[in-house]
Amino acid sequence: MGLFTPKKPPLIGVDISSTAVKLLQLSQTGGRYRVEHYAVEPLPPNAVVEKNIVEVEAVGEAIRRALARSGSKLKHACAAVAGSAVITRVIPMSAELSEDDLEGQIQVEANQYIPYPIEEVSLDFEVLGPVRDNPDMNNILLAASRTENVDMRVAALDLGGLSAKVIDVEAFALENAFAMLADQLNVGRDALVAVVDIGATMTTLSVLRNQRTIYSREQVFGGKQLTDEIMRRYGLSYEEAGRAKRKGGLPESYETEALEPFKESLIQQISRLLQFFFAGSEYSKVDQVVLAGGCASIEGLGPMLEEQLGISCVVANPLARMSLSSRVQAQALAQDAPALMIAVGLALRSFD
Repeated sequence: MGLFTPKKPPLIGVDISSTAVKLLQLSQTGGRYRVEHYAVEPLPPNAVVEKNIVEVEAVGEAIRRALARSGSKLKHACAAVAGSAVITRVIPMSAELSEDDLEGQIQVEANQYIPYPIEEVSLDFEVLGPVRDNPDMNNILLAASRTENVDMRVAALDLGGLSAKVIDVEAFALENAFAMLADQLNVGRDALVAVVDIGATMTTLSVLRNQRTIYSREQVFGGKQLTDEIMRRYGLSYEEAGRAKRKGGLPESYETEALEPFKESLIQQISRLLQFFFAGSEYSKVDQVVLAGGCASIEGLGPMLEEQLGISCVVANPLARMSLSSRVQAQALAQDAPALMIAVGLALRSFD
């Protein structure tokens, strides 16, 4: 770090999912991370549908509330667009190109890879390193998203009192957070690890090898199915059902009538997602499953999945090795940890 180079402003990670806004601010001292501020703020139903922001004001308001609750004073944020809204390609390019030439060349090449008019697209790229067996060429990772997807997130952050410094891609944020799970996995670095992120309306399978995503697929299925079932069966409102699901207070029959069938369906969905992966790749098994997202903490889901699919399974805790500031409630954070993978990956962008 030169004396005169301005230090990059620290960023607060803001994960906008279908049902909540999750904020996380980290600090780093001597290679150890610390959770400084965090908050999870629910969103009104249908403000975000399948990861697309529909009601930007409602999302902005939720960000503002979460920011106030978290106590963070940061003004710069990092958010992400969903994988389904992003096209990524790895393209080989001459290693001799300067950064500026590379940028120009990518604008030209991008036309071949992107099915939208180039003026409607936000582009970014990252140099991955030399092409195998050809050191004169570099592999370039190209990521493109419709500008409107990016603009909606920038606008929501703005309304919430934050300025967007980085708009990332959820898959890359997940890779970033995955590095924090090393201690929890009992497999080697080059093992195949399936991260299953079970949100409210979407379940996303990401298969990683050497901490890089080699496959990703989304399925419309999630915790909302269970919430809907609780509403229908016990005559509760959406808010009451969500609360009962998390905090308890439902009749004894809930386990057998609603929860067990939901877990069975969820495992079927995970199994189906894995079958899609096996069918389209050279692999026929994964070495470990990591459960993430709001439904990952459902009691007994991990052991049930291990038993039915015969794959070792852990629940993600990307914060396990981090210390906590006195402002952070340890118990609430531990409960939310599996759902904070994307938020952790975004907050880590402060230290790039």
